Order: sequence, then C-alpha cells, then structure tokens
Amino acid sequence: MIGTPAYLHIVRASAWYDLVVTIGFATPWTFLVILSGLEALSRLLGITAGFPTFEPAHMLMVNLLGSIVTIWSILRLRDPQVQYGRYDAAGRFLFSTWQLYALVHGAHPIVWGFLVIEVAFGIAQVLPIDAGRRAKHVPSPQTESGCPTA
Repeated sequence: MIGTPAYLHIVRASAWYDLVVTIGFATPWTFLVILSGLEALSRLLGITAGFPTFEPAHMLMVNLLGSIVTIWSILRLRDPQVQYGRYDAAGRFLFSTWQLYALVHGAHPIVWGFLVIEVAFGIAQVLPIDAGRRAKHVPSPQTESGCPTA
C-alpha cells in the first residue's frame, strides 16, 4: 500500500514524463525534429530498422496525440488527484496494448522503450492506497488552496 502523498508524486512524475516526451509531437515541425532524434538514437543503438515516411494523415494522428497528451499532462501537474492517476493508468494500459500490437506487427524496435515505461507507470498508478492515509485530493505544491491558479 502507498500513501496518498506518495501516490500523487507518482501521478506528477508520470505527467512530467508525458509532457517531456510528447510535447514535441504536438506540431508537424517539432515532430520532425523528434523523428530526427529518434533516427539518430536508433543508429547509435545499432538498430537498422527505419521509420516510415509520415504522410499528412499520419502526421495528423501524431499531432493529435501530442496535443491531447500535453493537455492531459498539464492538468495532472496543476491539479494532481488519485482519480486522475487511476484514469491515467487505464490509458497507459490501453497505450501499452496498442504498442505491443504494433511491435508484433513490425513496429520500430525503439517502441519497446516506450512500452516498458508505459507499463511501469500503469502499474505504479494502480497500486492500492492506504485507507488510513487516503485523501481524495491533496493540494499541488504550486497553490495553497488546492485550486489551480490561472
């Protein structure tokens, strides 16, 4: 069992991870920079598989993913809640399922790294919370009232 404050640290950590990793997916221009970085990392790791050419429809899906995950990350950073952690865990297990599906069907091996992190944060966010130390919401360190600032 984990106490609520420790659990909310996990929620915040997962939000920071998501923000750092996906904000670059939010625009076509930044995604091309991210893609170049992933290609360089692949070469550095000796992975010979290449990335596909991204057509406009693919780019749209990437940008939608980057946009929604960025917004979801900011929400969890500004107002972390147990409920958000539980929803995030469900989302991570869905993402993990589709990442595994893609890997089985020949996706780039670098997806394994993302899959491991998704599963780890998913498991961490389904941990039971100690009922004696449970609170529905703990104020973010950024505010005293617990309400997000504008």
